[in-house]
Amino acid sequence: MGKVVLITGASRGIGRACARLLGAHGWTVGVNYLHNEPAAEETAAEVGRAGGHARVLRGDVASEADVVAMFDTLESAYGRIDALVNNAGIVAPGSQVADMDAARLKRMFDVNVYGAFLCAREAARRMSKDRGGDGGAIVNVSSAASRIGSPNEYVDYASSKGAIDTMTIGLAKELGPQGVRVNAVRPGLIDTEIHASGGRPERAAVLGAQTPLGRPGSAEEVAQTIVWLLSDAASYVTGALLDVSGGR
Repeated sequence: MGKVVLITGASRGIGRACARLLGAHGWTVGVNYLHNEPAAEETAAEVGRAGGHARVLRGDVASEADVVAMFDTLESAYGRIDALVNNAGIVAPGSQVADMDAARLKRMFDVNVYGAFLCAREAARRMSKDRGGDGGAIVNVSSAASRIGSPNEYVDYASSKGAIDTMTIGLAKELGPQGVRVNAVRPGLIDTEIHASGGRPERAAVLGAQTPLGRPGSAEEVAQTIVWLLSDAASYVTGALLDVSGGR
């Protein structure tokens, strides 16, 4: 059996692209989803067609019980967890901060920050050599928004991703001696469904044309970077915040 990875938010977009590519490398993939089971099953099928193995895992990353259960299920089934792609995240319709209600803010930080920390914590508990693990790798999916700030649009989202950048740097230093590498990718304008959930399905195409490369990126291009960071080819890379943003 190849290596075992949990990918949160794997039913669509970057998470699905990562699952498919890791399947092609012979990995066993835990496909996490929350609402869309048919889409998660399709991701699992794509992993299988690519040559890997998949296990579909329903769970809300903002629920500690759900996160622990996902890790327990994957570890019980395969005996190990080698990697985490901390990908699950949400965005909300464009708004100025003064107009954001408390419910929006709470859910944004519950999923994008608290959920990512819970998943990173469980990965650290299971992969750290001083806790009986064999080491491994974590890739956090941040965003170029963390350094742009997204004024008049998604300051809450950008702020949540800024927290992920800081967590990546600190956790890399904490876990490096335990054989666990921790890095982040910061996608820019990537053509995925997340823009529609923010009320602007055309956003990536319109703004992507203004980047130095003149186009939006694809989920597959981000996935290639994530898979490299998980691989032995990146064995001396930790604490990196790697922009995949077309120069934006």
